[in-house]
Amino acid sequence: MLTSALSQTRTLPAVPAPILQVALPSPLRQLFDYRAPANAHPDELQIGLRVRVPFGNRDLVGLIAAITDHSSVPANKLKRASELLDRSPLLPDSLWRLCAWTANYYQHGLGDTLSSALPVLLRRGEPALARQDMLWQLLPGAYPEHPAIIRAPKQKEAVQALARHPHGLSHALINQWGLTRDALEALERKGLVQRISQSPHHVSEPQPLLKEPPLQPNAEQQTALDTILAADGFHAWLLEGVTGSGKTEIYLQAIEHCLQQQRQALVLIPEIGLTPQTLERFRRRFNVPVVILHSGLNDRERLDAWIAARDGEASIVIGTRSAIFTPLARPGLIIVDEEHDLSYKQQDGLRYNARDLAVYRAHLEQVGIILGSATPSFESLHNVQRGRYQRLRLTQRAGNASPPRFQCLDIRSRPLEGGMSRPLIQLMGEHLRQGNQVLVFINRRGFAPTLMCHDCGWMAECRRCDARMTLHQSPAQLHCHHCGSQRSVDRSCPKCQSQDLRPLGAGTERTEEHLLSCFPDFPVLRIDRDTMARKQAMQSMLARIQSGEPCLLVGTQMLAKGHHFPDVTLVAILDADGGLFSTDFRGPERMAQQIIQVAGRAGRADKPGQVMIQTHMAEHQLLLDLTEHDYSHFAERELAARQAAQLPPYSFMALLRAESNATAQTNQFLDAASELAEQLAADNGLSGVELLGPVPSPMERRAGRHRAQLLVMSAQRSSLHQLLYLWLPTLEQHPLARRVRWSIDVDPLDMF
Repeated sequence: MLTSALSQTRTLPAVPAPILQVALPSPLRQLFDYRAPANAHPDELQIGLRVRVPFGNRDLVGLIAAITDHSSVPANKLKRASELLDRSPLLPDSLWRLCAWTANYYQHGLGDTLSSALPVLLRRGEPALARQDMLWQLLPGAYPEHPAIIRAPKQKEAVQALARHPHGLSHALINQWGLTRDALEALERKGLVQRISQSPHHVSEPQPLLKEPPLQPNAEQQTALDTILAADGFHAWLLEGVTGSGKTEIYLQAIEHCLQQQRQALVLIPEIGLTPQTLERFRRRFNVPVVILHSGLNDRERLDAWIAARDGEASIVIGTRSAIFTPLARPGLIIVDEEHDLSYKQQDGLRYNARDLAVYRAHLEQVGIILGSATPSFESLHNVQRGRYQRLRLTQRAGNASPPRFQCLDIRSRPLEGGMSRPLIQLMGEHLRQGNQVLVFINRRGFAPTLMCHDCGWMAECRRCDARMTLHQSPAQLHCHHCGSQRSVDRSCPKCQSQDLRPLGAGTERTEEHLLSCFPDFPVLRIDRDTMARKQAMQSMLARIQSGEPCLLVGTQMLAKGHHFPDVTLVAILDADGGLFSTDFRGPERMAQQIIQVAGRAGRADKPGQVMIQTHMAEHQLLLDLTEHDYSHFAERELAARQAAQLPPYSFMALLRAESNATAQTNQFLDAASELAEQLAADNGLSGVELLGPVPSPMERRAGRHRAQLLVMSAQRSSLHQLLYLWLPTLEQHPLARRVRWSIDVDPLDMF
C-alpha cells in the first residue's frame, strides 16, 4: 500500500513555481522575470512588495508588478530573486495606479517611475520603518523634593523640567533645557525616570485643531469657500486671485475643513525657498503634525516624513514637485500653489508635470483639488473653458489695499547706468528716503551677460556650448549657466589681442555694484541662485527684509515666487524687452506671468505700490494689456491667437530630443525616427498627426554634444499617444538608438 501511495504521489502534476515580474529602475520599458526567493512562501508574495534581485553584475531593488506561472525566459536562464524586503505593499492602490498611469502617459519605464516615487533609502532596500525618538519621562512617585535627589541639584532640575512635560522630552529638547544625560541616567537608576521610544510625529493626546482663529473672509473669499466646502468627492477649482487677495487664507480654511473630517491635506509649492514661510504659516494656524518634503532634506528626514504621511501621523504634507508621489493614509484635499510655475515640470528623466498628476491623483482619490495662481497657466484656463475646472476669482487685495500702479518707462535714446535710467534711479531714491524698500528685478544672474572686446566685437563664448559665458565678479570668472563649465577671465582678446575688454549688459552682480555706488547709505541685498546656494541663506535673507529696514533688493525670478515683502513699495523691472520677442510660442505667456508675479511684491495694506517697467517697446501689445488692463485681458487675447494657430492648449505635443558627439549621428537617428513615425501613422490611419523636423535644437551644441529634435503634434491627444505607443518600442530596437542619447518629452514646456 505504501509503495502504491508513493507511486501515485510521483505522478501528480507539479504545482508551477511562481514567477515574479519585477519593475526595476532601468531605462528599459519592460518588466523582468525572476523566480521567487528560495525562502519565500507563495502566500507571502504580493504585488507591490520590494524585492532584491541580481541584475547583471550588481543587485537592484525593484517592486513586484505581477505574479505569474510562466515566463518567456528559458528555465535554465531564469534567475532567482535574492529576498523579499517587505511584508505588505509599500504604496496604496491609488498611488500604484497613479505611477502606472504616469509611466504610460509620459512613455517612461514603470520601474523607473516607481523608483522615482520612493525615497532614496527605500530604493536602496532600507526598511520602511519610522525612526524612533527617545523620550525621557517621569515615573509615578517622582517629584522635585524626593529624598533621593535632595543633594543632587542637576537631577532635581531635570525632574522639575520633566514634571512640566508629562508626555516626555526628546534628546533635542533635553539639550535646549540645559539638562545633562548623566543626570537623567542617574535618575533612571534610582527608578524616577524612564526612557520610551515613539515616532517623531506621534501625537500623544487629542489637542485643539487650531492654534489661532481663522481670519474673517471678505465676500469674495466667502463665496469661494462656500463653493469648495459644499463639494464632495472629486472637484477641481482654479483659484485665480491677484497677489495679496488672500488665496492662502482660502487654503487654510479649506484644510481646516479637511482636518475636521480626520483627513490629510497635501500642499504642493514650486520652490524650496517658499517652504520656510509656508511651513511657518501652517504651523502657526494648526495644532497638528506638519511635515515637509523637498530636495533640501537629507535621506533620513525624507523617509521619516514619507512614513509619517503614509501612516497618517502627519496631517498636512507640504512639498515640492516630487511630493505628489507621497502616500496618504486618509487623503482629503490637494492644493497646488502657483500652479502656473514651470518648476512643477521635471526636465529630465521622468518628465512629468506635478500639477497635472495632482489633478489625476485627486480624481483617483476622489478628493477636491485647488489650483491657485494670480497668473493661471493657459492649460488651466483652457480647462475652465471646457468645464473641467471651476474658476473662483479673488479681485480684491486684503485690507482693501489698492493694486500696484503700472508705468512703462520708455528708455529709447536715454543713457543707462548699470542697466538703469536716471529717472528710475531718482524714483528709487524717493522711495528709500520715505523709509520703504525697493525691489529691482533682472532676469540674469552674474555680473554681466558676457565679456566683449571693444575693438573687434569678440564675445566670450563657451567652448562646449553654443552660448555666451556669463561674467561673474566674485570670484572673477566666466561661467556657462548651461553646462556648468568655468574659466578665468581673459586678459586680452583672443581674436585681436586688444586689452580693452568690457562687460556687456547687466547681470545681478553688476546691478548690485552700481546700486551700492548710487545709494551708499542703504543696504543692497542680492537674491539669486548664487547667493542662495548656502543652506538657510534664503531664510536669513527673508528675515532681514521683513525687519522693515529701508533697502534695495536685487534679484532674479526667485523674487517672483510668492514671497511676502510688506515694505516694498517700488518694483523696477529692468529688462522687460528680453521676453517680448521669444522664439518659443509660450514666451509671451511666461513674460506676462513674470511681470505680474514680481509686480505683486509691490505694496500691501496701507502702502500703495508702484511698478516701473523699463522698455524700448512701450507700445508693445503685451505691455499695454498688462499696464492698461490685467492678466485676464492679456490671456483672453493670447488664447485666441493660440487657437487660431492650433497651438497648445488647443493641440498636443511630444518632443523627441537626441544628442551625440557627432552631428551626423544625431541627424541620422532623427531622420530614421521621422521615417518610422510617418510609416506607422500611415499604416494605422493616424492622418491628424504632424511631424515637424528634425531641426537643430535652439542651443545646437551643449556640453560638447550636438543636439537636435523632432516635434510630433496632433489636434487629438488620443492620436498622438496611439502613435507614441507604436513608435517608441520600435525606435528602442533601432540600431541607431544605441549610438545617441535620446529622450521623449510629452507635453513639453521647454523647447531647448
